[in-house]
Amino acid sequence: MSAILYRSAAQLLSSPALPAGCRSAVSNVTSVRHSHWFTSVLSLKTTVPLRAEPRKKKKVDPRRDLIVKERLKKKLKKLEKVPPELIPIEDFIIPAKCFDQTRVRGTPRLSFEESERRALLLKEWSRFKYSQHQAETADINEALKAQTQALEELKLESEELYNAAVSPDLSLFPFQHQGPSFTPPLTNYEAPDGKYSDITRVYTQ
Repeated sequence: MSAILYRSAAQLLSSPALPAGCRSAVSNVTSVRHSHWFTSVLSLKTTVPLRAEPRKKKKVDPRRDLIVKERLKKKLKKLEKVPPELIPIEDFIIPAKCFDQTRVRGTPRLSFEESERRALLLKEWSRFKYSQHQAETADINEALKAQTQALEELKLESEELYNAAVSPDLSLFPFQHQGPSFTPPLTNYEAPDGKYSDITRVYTQ
Protein backbone atom coordinates (compact mmCIF):
# COMPACT_ATOMS: atom_id res chain seq x y z
CA MET A 1 0.00 0.00 0.00
CA SER A 2 2.85 2.40 0.87
CA ALA A 3 4.55 1.58 -2.45
CA ILE A 4 1.40 2.57 -4.37
CA LEU A 5 1.18 5.87 -2.47
CA TYR A 6 4.86 6.51 -3.13
CA ARG A 7 4.35 5.99 -6.86
CA SER A 8 1.32 8.28 -6.93
CA ALA A 9 3.25 11.02 -5.07
CA ALA A 10 6.17 10.71 -7.49
CA GLN A 11 3.78 11.07 -10.44
CA LEU A 12 2.27 14.17 -8.88
CA LEU A 13 5.66 15.72 -8.35
CA SER A 14 6.70 15.04 -11.94
CA SER A 15 3.49 16.45 -13.41
CA PRO A 16 3.99 20.02 -14.85
CA ALA A 17 0.46 21.14 -13.93
CA LEU A 18 1.15 20.92 -10.20
CA PRO A 19 1.96 24.27 -8.47
CA ALA A 20 5.32 24.83 -6.78
CA GLY A 21 3.86 25.09 -3.25
CA CYS A 22 2.00 21.83 -3.60
CA ARG A 23 5.14 20.12 -4.87
CA SER A 24 7.09 21.13 -1.77
CA ALA A 25 4.28 19.96 0.54
CA VAL A 26 4.01 16.60 -1.20
CA SER A 27 7.79 16.13 -1.11
CA ASN A 28 7.86 16.89 2.62
CA VAL A 29 5.06 14.36 3.27
CA THR A 30 6.80 11.63 1.30
CA SER A 31 10.13 12.27 2.98
CA VAL A 32 8.54 12.04 6.42
CA ARG A 33 6.58 8.91 5.44
CA HIS A 34 9.66 7.05 4.19
CA SER A 35 12.05 8.13 6.91
CA HIS A 36 13.45 5.69 9.48
CA TRP A 37 12.29 7.79 12.39
CA PHE A 38 8.60 8.03 11.56
CA THR A 39 6.33 5.17 10.64
CA SER A 40 3.66 5.45 7.99
CA VAL A 41 0.05 5.84 9.01
CA LEU A 42 -1.01 3.08 6.65
CA SER A 43 1.76 0.63 7.62
CA LEU A 44 1.50 -2.10 10.25
CA LYS A 45 2.50 -1.04 13.74
CA THR A 46 3.88 -3.24 16.51
CA THR A 47 3.75 -2.38 20.18
CA VAL A 48 6.61 -2.79 22.60
CA PRO A 49 6.58 -6.30 24.18
CA LEU A 50 5.37 -6.10 27.76
CA ARG A 51 7.11 -8.55 30.06
CA ALA A 52 6.15 -9.37 33.63
CA GLU A 53 8.38 -8.38 36.43
CA PRO A 54 10.27 -11.16 38.22
CA ARG A 55 8.67 -12.28 41.42
CA LYS A 56 10.33 -11.16 44.52
CA LYS A 57 11.84 -13.95 46.56
CA LYS A 58 10.23 -14.40 49.90
CA LYS A 59 12.48 -14.13 52.84
CA VAL A 60 12.74 -17.58 54.41
CA ASP A 61 12.97 -17.72 58.14
CA PRO A 62 15.67 -20.24 59.21
CA ARG A 63 13.70 -21.03 62.37
CA ARG A 64 10.74 -22.23 60.34
CA ASP A 65 13.01 -24.50 58.28
CA LEU A 66 14.40 -26.04 61.44
CA ILE A 67 10.88 -26.61 62.82
CA VAL A 68 9.77 -28.31 59.59
CA LYS A 69 12.86 -30.54 59.56
CA GLU A 70 12.30 -31.54 63.18
CA ARG A 71 8.68 -32.44 62.43
CA LEU A 72 9.79 -34.63 59.52
CA LYS A 73 12.37 -36.34 61.71
CA LYS A 74 9.70 -37.10 64.34
CA LYS A 75 7.41 -38.56 61.68
CA LEU A 76 10.22 -40.76 60.38
CA LYS A 77 10.96 -42.02 63.88
CA LYS A 78 7.29 -42.90 64.37
CA LEU A 79 7.25 -44.78 61.08
CA GLU A 80 10.39 -46.70 62.05
CA LYS A 81 8.78 -47.82 65.30
CA VAL A 82 5.80 -49.33 63.46
CA PRO A 83 6.67 -52.89 62.28
CA PRO A 84 6.48 -53.43 58.52
CA GLU A 85 3.38 -55.15 57.22
CA LEU A 86 4.04 -58.62 55.89
CA ILE A 87 2.83 -59.47 52.42
CA PRO A 88 0.03 -62.03 52.79
CA ILE A 89 0.24 -65.37 51.02
CA GLU A 90 -2.99 -65.69 49.11
CA ASP A 91 -2.68 -69.47 48.85
CA PHE A 92 -3.00 -69.79 52.63
CA ILE A 93 -6.00 -67.46 52.92
CA ILE A 94 -9.30 -69.30 53.00
CA PRO A 95 -11.99 -67.43 51.04
CA ALA A 96 -14.98 -66.16 53.00
CA LYS A 97 -17.48 -68.21 51.00
CA CYS A 98 -15.97 -71.39 52.47
CA PHE A 99 -16.96 -70.28 55.98
CA ASP A 100 -20.60 -70.15 55.01
CA GLN A 101 -22.35 -72.76 57.14
CA THR A 102 -25.35 -72.90 54.84
CA ARG A 103 -23.21 -74.62 52.18
CA VAL A 104 -23.61 -78.14 53.55
CA ARG A 105 -23.61 -81.10 51.22
CA GLY A 106 -26.01 -83.67 52.54
CA THR A 107 -25.24 -87.37 52.22
CA PRO A 108 -27.66 -89.25 49.97
CA ARG A 109 -30.06 -91.51 51.78
CA LEU A 110 -29.66 -95.14 50.75
CA SER A 111 -32.22 -97.83 50.97
CA PHE A 112 -31.76 -100.83 53.28
CA GLU A 113 -31.08 -103.20 50.38
CA GLU A 114 -28.43 -100.90 48.87
CA SER A 115 -26.61 -100.42 52.19
CA GLU A 116 -26.59 -104.21 52.78
CA ARG A 117 -25.25 -104.83 49.27
CA ARG A 118 -22.43 -102.34 49.78
CA ALA A 119 -21.50 -103.79 53.16
CA LEU A 120 -21.35 -107.35 51.76
CA LEU A 121 -19.30 -106.15 48.77
CA LEU A 122 -16.82 -104.41 51.09
CA LYS A 123 -16.42 -107.56 53.20
CA GLU A 124 -15.87 -109.67 50.11
CA TRP A 125 -13.26 -107.23 48.80
CA SER A 126 -11.40 -107.24 52.12
CA ARG A 127 -11.33 -111.09 52.16
CA PHE A 128 -9.98 -111.14 48.59
CA LYS A 129 -7.19 -108.65 49.38
CA TYR A 130 -6.24 -110.57 52.54
CA SER A 131 -5.91 -113.87 50.64
CA GLN A 132 -3.90 -112.11 47.91
CA HIS A 133 -1.51 -110.67 50.49
CA GLN A 134 -1.08 -114.05 52.18
CA ALA A 135 -0.25 -115.70 48.85
CA GLU A 136 2.30 -113.02 47.94
CA THR A 137 4.05 -113.24 51.32
CA ALA A 138 4.19 -117.04 51.07
CA ASP A 139 5.76 -116.87 47.59
CA ILE A 140 8.34 -114.34 48.77
CA ASN A 141 9.27 -116.42 51.78
CA GLU A 142 9.70 -119.55 49.66
CA ALA A 143 11.89 -117.66 47.16
CA LEU A 144 14.06 -116.29 49.98
CA LYS A 145 14.48 -119.73 51.54
CA ALA A 146 15.47 -121.24 48.19
CA GLN A 147 17.92 -118.37 47.58
CA THR A 148 19.63 -118.70 50.96
CA GLN A 149 19.88 -122.48 50.57
CA ALA A 150 21.40 -122.13 47.07
CA LEU A 151 23.93 -119.54 48.32
CA GLU A 152 25.00 -121.80 51.18
CA GLU A 153 25.53 -124.71 48.79
CA LEU A 154 27.46 -122.43 46.41
CA LYS A 155 29.67 -121.19 49.23
CA LEU A 156 30.60 -124.75 50.06
CA GLU A 157 31.56 -125.39 46.44
CA SER A 158 33.68 -122.24 45.74
CA GLU A 159 34.21 -118.96 47.55
CA GLU A 160 34.79 -117.00 44.31
CA LEU A 161 31.45 -118.03 42.80
CA TYR A 162 29.70 -117.13 46.06
CA ASN A 163 31.25 -113.62 46.10
CA ALA A 164 30.34 -113.15 42.43
CA ALA A 165 26.74 -114.20 43.16
CA VAL A 166 26.44 -111.88 46.18
CA SER A 167 27.91 -108.83 44.36
CA PRO A 168 25.33 -106.55 42.64
CA ASP A 169 24.83 -106.97 38.88
CA LEU A 170 24.93 -103.57 37.23
CA SER A 171 23.93 -104.96 33.82
CA LEU A 172 20.67 -106.36 35.15
CA PHE A 173 18.71 -103.26 34.13
CA PRO A 174 20.51 -101.79 31.09
CA PHE A 175 19.51 -98.23 30.30
CA GLN A 176 20.42 -96.34 27.15
CA HIS A 177 19.03 -92.94 26.35
CA GLN A 178 19.26 -90.82 23.24
CA GLY A 179 17.79 -87.40 22.64
CA PRO A 180 14.89 -86.70 20.31
CA SER A 181 16.21 -87.28 16.79
CA PHE A 182 13.07 -86.34 14.84
CA THR A 183 12.63 -82.90 16.41
CA PRO A 184 16.01 -81.41 17.40
CA PRO A 185 15.84 -78.35 19.66
CA LEU A 186 16.13 -74.88 18.18
CA THR A 187 18.97 -72.77 19.56
CA ASN A 188 17.29 -69.33 19.54
CA TYR A 189 13.72 -70.46 20.20
CA GLU A 190 11.77 -68.61 22.88
CA ALA A 191 8.71 -70.45 24.13
CA PRO A 192 5.58 -68.26 24.13
CA ASP A 193 3.85 -67.62 27.43
CA GLY A 194 0.40 -67.75 25.87
CA LYS A 195 -2.54 -65.51 26.61
CA TYR A 196 -3.22 -64.98 30.28
CA SER A 197 -4.47 -62.24 32.58
CA ASP A 198 -2.10 -61.30 35.37
CA ILE A 199 -4.13 -60.78 38.57
CA THR A 200 -1.26 -60.75 41.06
CA ARG A 201 -1.50 -57.94 43.57
CA VAL A 202 1.37 -55.53 44.05
CA TYR A 203 2.03 -54.49 47.64
CA THR A 204 3.94 -51.34 48.49
CA GLN A 205 5.45 -50.75 51.89
